[in-house]
Amino acid sequence: MSDQLRVLFLCVHNSARSQLAEGLLRALAGDRVQVFSAGSAPSRVHPLARRVLQERGIDASQQRSKSVDEFANARFDYVITLCAEEVCPIFLGATQKLHWALPDPSAVVGSEAEQLDAFRQTADELEKRLRDFFK
Repeated sequence: MSDQLRVLFLCVHNSARSQLAEGLLRALAGDRVQVFSAGSAPSRVHPLARRVLQERGIDASQQRSKSVDEFANARFDYVITLCAEEVCPIFLGATQKLHWALPDPSAVVGSEAEQLDAFRQTADELEKRLRDFFK
């Protein structure tokens, strides 16, 4: 039995916010935390999420978009939902549930530079919250 903290990040598509959070927490906490992400309607890891993580020296090449159903029988110390304007998935197997409402950066319409800026802002906010969370 592992004494590692287990954290699951949830959003709808498991494409942007939850993928950023997964990569950031894995990089910040190392082997102290088992970190996962999933969505109610998984799609793909957004290329700009991978790019922003790579800019921060985080290898997200092994991350993939996953369904919350994959974790139906799993237990987590924390489940953190990241939806803002959409309906977040519900997950019952958690000791603590937190909700960090963040706008979806993949919903930003504009130039690639504007979209990339939205992903960077989301990553900045997530990193701030994760650092505060693990103090």
